[in-house]
Amino acid sequence: MKKIEKILVGVDLSEYSTLAIEYAVEFAKASNAEILLLNVLNQRDINGVKMASAYYPNGIDLERYITDSKTERYNAIRALVKEKFFEVKSTMSIHVNMGVPFEEILNFAKDENIDLIVIGNKGRSNLSRTLFGSNAEKIFRHAKVPVVSVRDRDNFSRKS
Repeated sequence: MKKIEKILVGVDLSEYSTLAIEYAVEFAKASNAEILLLNVLNQRDINGVKMASAYYPNGIDLERYITDSKTERYNAIRALVKEKFFEVKSTMSIHVNMGVPFEEILNFAKDENIDLIVIGNKGRSNLSRTLFGSNAEKIFRHAKVPVVSVRDRDNFSRKS
């Protein structure tokens, strides 16, 4: 079995992000792996802002929107790490990319030679799955490395 040296965690800042990081930390402890936290600013949202800017007299500074969004997300992830994972923060790096989420995750995994991907089984919006398909599902189908899907035990416990 291949040694796990790099773990990619998809962090969308939903309630599942903390769970995914918790699992990644446990995997990392066993192998001294590096943890790379990745958030993706969805291209669909950027396109929406671009279209909406046409309806404002002075427009919307798209570059500023992107820069501000990336900074806000980076800071939110940094705060989460500081609050909940302070003791292992030195093993983590934070990345905020822009694009189609599942494509960005797969490309990042390839470019960074990731050995394991950890993602939540639900993201920020259940509606997006209905309309656009599940990012998690697409990652499972196309990833070249193992993918772990994290579930909230309380929400998915079996009823006796």
